[in-house]
Amino acid sequence: QVHLKESGGASVQAGGSLSLSCATSGVTHTVNCMGWFRQVPGKEREWVASFYRPRYSPHYADSVKGRFTVSRDNAQNTLSLQMNSLKPDDSAMYYCAADFVDRSVCAIGGMDKYWGQGTPVTVSS
Repeated sequence: QVHLKESGGASVQAGGSLSLSCATSGVTHTVNCMGWFRQVPGKEREWVASFYRPRYSPHYADSVKGRFTVSRDNAQNTLSLQMNSLKPDDSAMYYCAADFVDRSVCAIGGMDKYWGQGTPVTVSS
């Protein structure tokens, strides 16, 4: 079992920055793909970014490419999401997810085995 806990959500103004963190615990060596999703009430969950093992480059959704950066600290067992140039459309509950999947599946946000509780992000115009 892998446990995920997000933190860092807050209210910010458009154009600002925010850093989210996902702390991992449990049998973490059983997952090889971690990433971030977001969801607005009444809408489908949207994949944001994924990280397949440390030596591979991360993948991003087009809506956040160039503005968001995902990174992993293996020593601290945390996954971070640095969000810059935030827009009101970025407002959502942000979730951390983890799974053991093929690299191609990870690259498009195909992980769904373990989830955190989410952390809210609100961007005001």
